[in-house]
Amino acid sequence: MLRSDFLWGGAVAANQLEGAYDLDGKGLSSADCMTAGAIDRAREYTDGVVPGKYYPSHNAIDFYHRYPEDIALFAEMGFKGFRTSIAWSRIYPNGDDAVPNEAGLSYYDSLFDECLKYGIQPVITLSHYETPYALVQKYGSWKNRKLIEFFLKYSRTVFERYREKVRYWMTFNEINCICMNPAMTAGMREKDPQLIYQAAHYQLLASAIVVKMGHEINRDFQIGMMMTYPLSYAKTCNPLDNLANMEEMDRHYYFSDVQCRGYYSNKAKEYLKKMGVTIDAELGDDEILREGIVDYIGFSYYVSMVSSAEPDARSAEGNLLRGGRNPYLKATDWGWQIDPVGLRLSLNNLYDRYQKPLFIVENGLGAEDSIEADGAIHDSYRVDYLRQHVKALREAVEEDGVEVIGYLPWGCIDLVSAGTGEMKKRYGFIHVDRNNDGSGTLKRRKKDSFYWYKKVIESNGENLD
Repeated sequence: MLRSDFLWGGAVAANQLEGAYDLDGKGLSSADCMTAGAIDRAREYTDGVVPGKYYPSHNAIDFYHRYPEDIALFAEMGFKGFRTSIAWSRIYPNGDDAVPNEAGLSYYDSLFDECLKYGIQPVITLSHYETPYALVQKYGSWKNRKLIEFFLKYSRTVFERYREKVRYWMTFNEINCICMNPAMTAGMREKDPQLIYQAAHYQLLASAIVVKMGHEINRDFQIGMMMTYPLSYAKTCNPLDNLANMEEMDRHYYFSDVQCRGYYSNKAKEYLKKMGVTIDAELGDDEILREGIVDYIGFSYYVSMVSSAEPDARSAEGNLLRGGRNPYLKATDWGWQIDPVGLRLSLNNLYDRYQKPLFIVENGLGAEDSIEADGAIHDSYRVDYLRQHVKALREAVEEDGVEVIGYLPWGCIDLVSAGTGEMKKRYGFIHVDRNNDGSGTLKRRKKDSFYWYKKVIESNGENLD
């Protein structure tokens, strides 16, 4: 049985739903420089905002002005937790400002108060795929060690401001994805492994310092890491396929090992050598990492992949991951393979490796929804996906003894897709009338999944019908 204080809810990110990208003193962020794309067209990362191009984050679904309405809908479903992020450039518009922007701080005060009014705990990501663009231009983003200083100042500001309103924090969203898309995750266009892993080192240091600092500000803070979990299977029982699978998983454990154990493993050091990467570390960095071990592991899980020693032309994708197709699994319209059993395996893999509480902070199905003549949205495909994954979660807890804090499905209200910049790739329990080109009334509608999830929460996961 799931714990009585299990945090059911949903997850979003500031740059994918707030909009109001230049209001109330907010500075430009790296996310504001990502154009719209599609399943067959990559998003473009431009040098600032270029006239004539469409940037979906600029208006998104206008959560900035509509959050009371949306939080009320979350409360109607019975949410216990709501994951979102703080837009760093709302607090420090240029990243290196002397003083924070009070209008930005006040906005999040109001947002968190609205959540708490309904008994919903804010679960806050400090950096979710956006960096103040001025820091990208002036310092080169995270490949510059100076970013640690600016991130710590920002983190201290929000920790102290919201110390009585927020208990659960995460440092960097999907920190391992910096190696797969440094432009989207950190505003870096470089693809040189030396620069990418140096930037990753600075993020790992920043995370460790923030964890220690946060505990000093409020010892009740729970501060976690966050990764995308890249569950992969060996294509066959060929030992070489299994070796390839181990190496694929190790690329991602590189990050969680540091944040959960406090040091680079011997395998990680050898991996860097093979790539010709030499981390420029200062005296004391090792101690910083040791002292900043996270309290829990937040992770996203959507898909699984297949690894092979032989090149596999039948590629599959999902949440920045790439791998071989699994003939035993169906896929979404965006090619993401659906594997609920993989969630149970992922929970076991992480818990066996680290023995730390786990928090599923992203999971869900991106699909096109149709509105019926009477306004109804019958998204049985989404309910089926979520039902299977909640069942796998329960099995991991009840049959395997895994400790899980909560379940926060991604995009609990329709928002802009991070991968493609689309609106038609919808995840939400709540439909938003916004189209790929930015048109639409922004009207909110409850989908069938809204009522299903409400029953799940009421029963603490027992009623999945």
